[in-house]
Amino acid sequence: MAGKPIFVLPGDEIDESLIPTHPKHPPHRPWPPPRSSKRSLWVERSTGRYLPAVGDLVIGTVTRSTADFYYVALSDYAATATLPQLSFEMATKKTKPNLSSGALVYARVTLANKHMDPELECVSQSTGKADGLGPLVGGMVFRVSLGFARRLLMPKAVAEGKVVVLEELGSAGLAFETAVGRNGKVWINSESVATVILAGKALEETDQKNLTVDQQKKLVRKLINTK
Repeated sequence: MAGKPIFVLPGDEIDESLIPTHPKHPPHRPWPPPRSSKRSLWVERSTGRYLPAVGDLVIGTVTRSTADFYYVALSDYAATATLPQLSFEMATKKTKPNLSSGALVYARVTLANKHMDPELECVSQSTGKADGLGPLVGGMVFRVSLGFARRLLMPKAVAEGKVVVLEELGSAGLAFETAVGRNGKVWINSESVATVILAGKALEETDQKNLTVDQQKKLVRKLINTK
């Protein structure tokens, strides 16, 4: 499907010509399966409750711990997820991280179904490496819509609906690091508190006003000039 994204609501009929299929795959079914490729089709919810899905990258808050697990809140309403204390890079019973209540973690969902609480990991099972996952120290967390979080996680090559505000801030000379959670949370950290607040404000305004690429660039210029 080329051109601008087409937005639909629950109950809307979708033109069959918009559904990508494979010659050896039954018609009327997305190919490859959703979440596995750009050539897929799904209905995205921009608002509403976050429902964990296997493979999602999420930002959570530790609420309590036991001898073997951390209990992590992914939202204000969802069930608490469990995170094994040894599910960190190079973690052993002696070297596992000591996370107190309120600590932030960047994790991947490994189990998600309606009959069990979600389960998380902060290490790749195939490589044993953190790959960017783990405790998030310092910084601030900003809330964004679920649809906007998905856009932030999309490949940079996707032109339509692209979010460039963070790239523009970096090009303007601001130094910061980020982590994006599929559960509608973005963590921003910098040596400058002013930079954290400015970047968070830029993200929130881009999300709330659904700014285009050109509008995002104008927003960055305005924020930089008034810094």
